[in-house]
Amino acid sequence: MAHAQISKYLPPDINPTQAAIAYGCRALPKLNEELQSEDLLTRQKALMALYDLMHDPEHVYTAIRIGCLESLKALLKDANDLVRIKTTEVLYIMATHNVGRDGFLEHDVIHALSFLLSDPQSACRENLHLAFKHLAQLPAGAKGIVNSSLIPSLVWKLQREEERIQELLLDTLAACLMEDATEALASGAVPFLKEKLLSANSNIRSKAAQALTAISIPLEGKNQVWQHDVIPILVHLLKDKEEEVQASAAGALMYVTVTTKGKYAALDTEAIRPLLELLHSSLSKARLNAIKVLTMLAEAPEGRKILQSHVPTFRALEEDTSAAVRRAAQIAVKVIEWKP
Repeated sequence: MAHAQISKYLPPDINPTQAAIAYGCRALPKLNEELQSEDLLTRQKALMALYDLMHDPEHVYTAIRIGCLESLKALLKDANDLVRIKTTEVLYIMATHNVGRDGFLEHDVIHALSFLLSDPQSACRENLHLAFKHLAQLPAGAKGIVNSSLIPSLVWKLQREEERIQELLLDTLAACLMEDATEALASGAVPFLKEKLLSANSNIRSKAAQALTAISIPLEGKNQVWQHDVIPILVHLLKDKEEEVQASAAGALMYVTVTTKGKYAALDTEAIRPLLELLHSSLSKARLNAIKVLTMLAEAPEGRKILQSHVPTFRALEEDTSAAVRRAAQIAVKVIEWKP
């Protein structure tokens, strides 16, 4: 005869660390209520469940509509470390969606996150910077970060954060500086970025060069890069063992050599030889950036004289697989062969 027996074990598909999700349209409103609970375990479980749901942009839209962002903003101030970590993790996932980024701007999430820049938990700070990185991919998001006056703080943090967070910071700064480099220039960002060009981490070297590219768009940025002797380091990076670093360094030189001072600083550090070698790179962006820098240097009589014997190399690049490289090579030939 069979006997009824209740197992002391949970069903195999039940996660005890995650709140049970209500059925259908009630799921997110119920989680939002639990986010506001006074019970710590309830808040933690609700965050675990919400994290899984936020991978779907439709759920992100619903969560924003019912007020989850306000609940999450309040949890950023929670005394419990795990709550803050999971809250920033949820926000980072939301920031990977366009609807989430729009929600950040509408609900002033940037300001709320900024209070965690010095949080003692590195996981919390990493999630915060992941959110900022994704937000900055949207021009309005980058502008929102700039308008929140966070650029000086991000520049300052660049010297004190762990390497993996430094990479995220540099990504965010590069995107924000494309929008407006004024605050970064005023806060002395160029010397900090110069230091990062010397990092042993190739990703940091490459991303620092990209940030310098963005900061060199305005004339003041070009002047500061020249004043702080960054150009010789960029020329040195053209011979870096990593092709990404080479391409990024050439990209920065492309902007700083627009000015006469920048051109002659590059010529004085013998930039032409490594740039000519870069024309044979397997990366099309490296070839493109190198051609554009060489075109800039050809505007100086000394540079044009050196490059005249290399016109066949540029002619060959007019058959490159990249349309942008082909156009740049044609322009370079015209500049090199120009006669007054």
